[in-house]
Amino acid sequence: MTIATTADASSGETASNSSFYAAMRILPRAQREAMFQIYTFCRYVDDIADSDRPRSERQAALQQWRDDIDALYQGRAPERLRDYVASVDAFGMRREDFLAVIDGMEMDVLADIRAPEEATLDLYCDRVASAVGRLSVRVFGLPEQDGILLSHHLGRALQLTNILRDLDEDAAIGRLYVPREELLRAGIDCTDPAAVISSPAIPEVCVRLMERARTHFVESDEIMNRNARRAVRAPRIMSKYYHAILDLLEERGFQPPRSPVRVSYAAKIAIVLRYALI
Repeated sequence: MTIATTADASSGETASNSSFYAAMRILPRAQREAMFQIYTFCRYVDDIADSDRPRSERQAALQQWRDDIDALYQGRAPERLRDYVASVDAFGMRREDFLAVIDGMEMDVLADIRAPEEATLDLYCDRVASAVGRLSVRVFGLPEQDGILLSHHLGRALQLTNILRDLDEDAAIGRLYVPREELLRAGIDCTDPAAVISSPAIPEVCVRLMERARTHFVESDEIMNRNARRAVRAPRIMSKYYHAILDLLEERGFQPPRSPVRVSYAAKIAIVLRYALI
Protein backbone atom coordinates (compact mmCIF):
# COMPACT_ATOMS: atom_id res chain seq x y z
CA MET A 1 0.00 0.00 0.00
CA THR A 2 1.41 3.34 -0.94
CA ILE A 3 1.75 5.75 1.95
CA ALA A 4 0.85 9.36 1.64
CA THR A 5 4.29 10.83 1.05
CA THR A 6 5.01 8.38 -1.77
CA ALA A 7 1.62 8.25 -3.40
CA ASP A 8 2.54 10.28 -6.45
CA ALA A 9 5.23 7.81 -7.46
CA SER A 10 2.62 5.07 -7.67
CA SER A 11 0.65 7.28 -10.05
CA GLY A 12 3.49 7.53 -12.52
CA GLU A 13 5.11 10.69 -11.19
CA THR A 14 8.74 11.05 -10.15
CA ALA A 15 9.77 12.58 -6.84
CA SER A 16 10.95 15.73 -8.59
CA ASN A 17 7.49 16.62 -9.93
CA SER A 18 5.30 15.14 -7.22
CA SER A 19 2.97 17.07 -4.93
CA PHE A 20 5.25 16.18 -2.04
CA TYR A 21 8.24 17.72 -3.78
CA ALA A 22 6.28 20.85 -4.64
CA ALA A 23 5.13 21.20 -1.04
CA MET A 24 8.57 20.67 0.48
CA ARG A 25 10.73 22.72 -1.86
CA ILE A 26 9.20 25.92 -0.46
CA LEU A 27 10.73 25.23 2.98
CA PRO A 28 13.97 26.72 4.31
CA ARG A 29 17.00 24.54 3.57
CA ALA A 30 17.32 22.72 6.90
CA GLN A 31 13.62 21.89 6.98
CA ARG A 32 13.63 20.88 3.33
CA GLU A 33 16.57 18.52 3.83
CA ALA A 34 14.93 16.95 6.87
CA MET A 35 11.68 16.41 4.99
CA PHE A 36 13.43 14.78 2.06
CA GLN A 37 15.20 12.49 4.51
CA ILE A 38 11.80 11.45 5.88
CA TYR A 39 10.56 11.03 2.30
CA THR A 40 13.57 8.89 1.35
CA PHE A 41 13.15 6.69 4.41
CA CYS A 42 9.46 6.19 3.60
CA ARG A 43 10.24 5.32 -0.01
CA TYR A 44 12.78 2.69 1.00
CA VAL A 45 10.54 0.88 3.47
CA ASP A 46 7.46 1.22 1.25
CA ASP A 47 9.36 -0.29 -1.67
CA ILE A 48 10.38 -3.21 0.54
CA ALA A 49 6.78 -3.85 1.59
CA ASP A 50 5.46 -3.67 -1.97
CA SER A 51 8.21 -5.72 -3.62
CA ASP A 52 7.65 -9.26 -4.89
CA ARG A 53 10.50 -10.70 -2.82
CA PRO A 54 9.69 -13.58 -0.43
CA ARG A 55 8.02 -12.41 2.78
CA SER A 56 10.96 -13.62 4.89
CA GLU A 57 13.37 -11.48 2.89
CA ARG A 58 11.14 -8.43 3.19
CA GLN A 59 10.83 -8.95 6.95
CA ALA A 60 14.61 -9.19 7.22
CA ALA A 61 15.05 -6.00 5.20
CA LEU A 62 12.59 -4.14 7.44
CA GLN A 63 14.35 -5.49 10.54
CA GLN A 64 17.62 -4.10 9.21
CA TRP A 65 15.96 -0.71 8.99
CA ARG A 66 14.83 -1.06 12.61
CA ASP A 67 18.38 -1.89 13.61
CA ASP A 68 19.69 1.09 11.65
CA ILE A 69 17.19 3.46 13.26
CA ASP A 70 18.18 2.14 16.69
CA ALA A 71 21.83 2.70 15.84
CA LEU A 72 21.06 6.26 14.68
CA TYR A 73 19.55 7.10 18.06
CA GLN A 74 22.41 5.39 19.91
CA GLY A 75 24.97 7.63 18.24
CA ARG A 76 26.17 4.98 15.79
CA ALA A 77 24.43 6.11 12.59
CA PRO A 78 25.02 3.70 9.69
CA GLU A 79 26.20 5.15 6.41
CA ARG A 80 22.74 5.42 4.85
CA LEU A 81 21.50 7.45 7.85
CA ARG A 82 24.60 9.56 8.46
CA ASP A 83 22.94 12.70 7.09
CA TYR A 84 19.97 12.20 9.39
CA VAL A 85 21.94 12.97 12.56
CA ALA A 86 21.79 16.74 12.16
CA SER A 87 18.07 16.72 11.36
CA VAL A 88 17.18 14.48 14.30
CA ASP A 89 19.13 16.78 16.61
CA ALA A 90 17.74 19.99 15.10
CA PHE A 91 14.06 19.05 15.03
CA GLY A 92 13.71 16.38 17.70
CA MET A 93 12.27 13.73 15.40
CA ARG A 94 11.41 10.69 17.50
CA ARG A 95 12.73 7.17 17.11
CA GLU A 96 9.32 5.64 17.87
CA ASP A 97 7.74 7.39 14.88
CA PHE A 98 10.34 6.01 12.47
CA LEU A 99 9.78 2.57 13.97
CA ALA A 100 6.00 2.95 13.72
CA VAL A 101 6.31 3.49 9.96
CA ILE A 102 8.34 0.27 9.69
CA ASP A 103 5.72 -1.55 11.77
CA GLY A 104 3.05 -0.34 9.37
CA MET A 105 5.02 -1.63 6.40
CA GLU A 106 5.39 -4.96 8.14
CA MET A 107 1.61 -5.27 8.40
CA ASP A 108 1.60 -5.56 4.60
CA VAL A 109 4.47 -8.05 4.65
CA LEU A 110 3.23 -10.53 7.25
CA ALA A 111 0.06 -11.15 5.20
CA ASP A 112 -1.90 -9.37 2.51
CA ILE A 113 -4.36 -7.10 4.26
CA ARG A 114 -7.90 -8.00 3.29
CA ALA A 115 -10.91 -6.21 4.77
CA PRO A 116 -9.31 -5.45 8.14
CA GLU A 117 -11.39 -4.73 11.19
CA GLU A 118 -11.84 -1.02 11.94
CA ALA A 119 -9.32 -1.06 14.77
CA THR A 120 -6.70 -2.72 12.56
CA LEU A 121 -7.28 -0.25 9.74
CA ASP A 122 -6.96 2.68 12.14
CA LEU A 123 -3.71 1.26 13.52
CA TYR A 124 -2.44 0.83 9.97
CA CYS A 125 -3.33 4.43 9.08
CA ASP A 126 -1.66 5.67 12.24
CA ARG A 127 1.55 3.83 11.43
CA VAL A 128 1.92 4.47 7.72
CA ALA A 129 0.49 8.00 7.59
CA SER A 130 0.06 9.71 10.94
CA ALA A 131 3.50 8.58 12.15
CA VAL A 132 4.97 10.26 9.06
CA GLY A 133 2.99 13.32 10.06
CA ARG A 134 4.39 13.24 13.60
CA LEU A 135 7.90 13.27 12.18
CA SER A 136 6.98 16.07 9.78
CA VAL A 137 5.23 18.48 12.15
CA ARG A 138 8.35 18.62 14.28
CA VAL A 139 10.24 19.81 11.23
CA PHE A 140 7.50 22.35 10.42
CA GLY A 141 7.69 23.70 13.98
CA LEU A 142 4.08 23.24 15.07
CA PRO A 143 3.22 23.29 18.79
CA GLU A 144 3.36 19.82 20.32
CA GLN A 145 -0.35 19.19 20.90
CA ASP A 146 -1.58 20.70 17.64
CA GLY A 147 1.18 18.86 15.79
CA ILE A 148 -0.03 15.53 17.16
CA LEU A 149 -3.66 16.36 16.36
CA LEU A 150 -2.82 17.49 12.84
CA SER A 151 -0.83 14.30 12.25
CA HIS A 152 -3.79 12.24 13.44
CA HIS A 153 -6.43 13.87 11.26
CA LEU A 154 -4.48 14.78 8.16
CA GLY A 155 -2.68 11.44 8.12
CA ARG A 156 -5.96 9.57 8.17
CA ALA A 157 -7.52 11.88 5.57
CA LEU A 158 -4.63 11.27 3.18
CA GLN A 159 -4.52 7.53 3.76
CA LEU A 160 -8.25 7.04 3.33
CA THR A 161 -8.00 9.01 0.09
CA ASN A 162 -5.18 6.69 -0.99
CA ILE A 163 -7.32 3.66 -0.20
CA LEU A 164 -10.19 4.97 -2.29
CA ARG A 165 -7.96 6.02 -5.18
CA ASP A 166 -5.98 2.76 -5.25
CA LEU A 167 -8.90 0.36 -4.77
CA ASP A 168 -8.36 -1.47 -8.06
CA GLU A 169 -4.56 -1.30 -7.96
CA ASP A 170 -4.48 -2.85 -4.48
CA ALA A 171 -6.98 -5.55 -5.40
CA ALA A 172 -4.76 -6.54 -8.32
CA ILE A 173 -2.05 -7.55 -5.84
CA GLY A 174 -4.48 -9.25 -3.45
CA ARG A 175 -5.00 -6.43 -0.96
CA LEU A 176 -8.17 -4.77 0.28
CA TYR A 177 -8.03 -2.00 2.88
CA VAL A 178 -11.77 -1.34 3.11
CA PRO A 179 -12.90 -2.13 6.68
CA ARG A 180 -14.86 -5.33 7.20
CA GLU A 181 -17.59 -3.63 9.22
CA GLU A 182 -18.41 -1.31 6.34
CA LEU A 183 -18.56 -4.21 3.91
CA LEU A 184 -20.97 -6.11 6.14
CA ARG A 185 -23.07 -2.99 6.59
CA ALA A 186 -23.45 -2.86 2.80
CA GLY A 187 -24.31 -6.57 2.61
CA ILE A 188 -20.92 -7.70 1.29
CA ASP A 189 -20.00 -10.81 3.25
CA CYS A 190 -16.77 -11.83 1.52
CA THR A 191 -13.21 -10.49 1.72
CA ASP A 192 -11.88 -11.55 -1.67
CA PRO A 193 -10.53 -8.31 -3.19
CA ALA A 194 -11.65 -9.02 -6.75
CA ALA A 195 -15.15 -9.98 -5.67
CA VAL A 196 -15.51 -7.02 -3.32
CA ILE A 197 -14.46 -4.34 -5.79
CA SER A 198 -16.83 -5.84 -8.38
CA SER A 199 -19.80 -5.78 -6.04
CA PRO A 200 -22.65 -3.42 -6.97
CA ALA A 201 -22.67 -2.37 -3.30
CA ILE A 202 -19.06 -1.16 -3.25
CA PRO A 203 -19.98 2.47 -4.13
CA GLU A 204 -22.04 2.65 -0.93
CA VAL A 205 -18.99 1.60 1.08
CA CYS A 206 -16.68 4.01 -0.72
CA VAL A 207 -19.01 6.95 -0.21
CA ARG A 208 -18.97 6.36 3.55
CA LEU A 209 -15.17 6.16 3.55
CA MET A 210 -15.07 9.35 1.52
CA GLU A 211 -17.27 11.09 4.09
CA ARG A 212 -14.93 9.86 6.81
CA ALA A 213 -11.94 11.30 4.96
CA ARG A 214 -13.73 14.62 4.53
CA THR A 215 -14.38 14.79 8.27
CA HIS A 216 -10.67 14.36 8.92
CA PHE A 217 -9.90 17.07 6.34
CA VAL A 218 -12.25 19.45 8.17
CA GLU A 219 -10.58 18.69 11.51
CA SER A 220 -7.11 19.18 10.06
CA ASP A 221 -8.16 22.48 8.44
CA GLU A 222 -9.35 23.78 11.81
CA ILE A 223 -5.97 22.95 13.35
CA MET A 224 -4.03 24.59 10.53
CA ASN A 225 -6.26 27.67 10.65
CA ARG A 226 -5.26 28.39 14.24
CA ASN A 227 -1.54 28.10 13.60
CA ALA A 228 0.92 30.41 11.88
CA ARG A 229 0.38 30.24 8.12
CA ARG A 230 4.08 29.84 7.42
CA ALA A 231 4.29 26.81 9.73
CA VAL A 232 1.49 25.00 7.90
CA ARG A 233 2.31 25.90 4.29
CA ALA A 234 3.62 22.45 3.39
CA PRO A 235 0.88 20.37 5.07
CA ARG A 236 -1.72 22.75 3.65
CA ILE A 237 -0.46 22.10 0.11
CA MET A 238 -0.54 18.34 0.69
CA SER A 239 -4.04 18.63 2.14
CA LYS A 240 -5.39 20.65 -0.78
CA TYR A 241 -3.81 18.29 -3.30
CA TYR A 242 -5.36 15.21 -1.71
CA HIS A 243 -8.66 17.01 -1.25
CA ALA A 244 -8.61 17.59 -5.01
CA ILE A 245 -8.09 13.85 -5.54
CA LEU A 246 -11.08 13.14 -3.30
CA ASP A 247 -13.21 15.59 -5.27
CA LEU A 248 -12.23 13.87 -8.53
CA LEU A 249 -13.12 10.48 -7.04
CA GLU A 250 -16.51 11.76 -5.96
CA GLU A 251 -17.13 13.22 -9.41
CA ARG A 252 -16.12 9.96 -11.11
CA GLY A 253 -18.04 7.73 -8.71
CA PHE A 254 -17.14 4.22 -7.55
CA GLN A 255 -19.29 2.02 -9.75
CA PRO A 256 -17.05 -0.38 -11.72
CA PRO A 257 -15.32 -0.02 -14.08
CA ARG A 258 -13.42 2.88 -12.47
CA SER A 259 -11.04 5.03 -14.48
CA PRO A 260 -7.94 6.39 -12.71
CA VAL A 261 -8.04 9.98 -11.48
CA ARG A 262 -5.18 12.44 -11.47
CA VAL A 263 -4.94 16.08 -10.48
CA SER A 264 -3.92 18.16 -13.48
CA TYR A 265 -0.58 19.91 -13.60
CA ALA A 266 -2.33 23.28 -13.79
CA ALA A 267 -4.38 22.49 -10.68
CA LYS A 268 -1.24 21.50 -8.79
CA ILE A 269 0.50 24.72 -9.76
CA ALA A 270 -2.52 26.72 -8.65
CA ILE A 271 -2.46 25.02 -5.24
CA VAL A 272 1.24 25.66 -4.76
CA LEU A 273 0.98 29.31 -5.84
CA ARG A 274 -1.96 29.94 -3.55
CA TYR A 275 -0.46 28.48 -0.39
CA ALA A 276 3.31 28.73 -0.86
CA LEU A 277 3.56 32.47 -1.40
CA ILE A 278 3.07 33.65 2.18
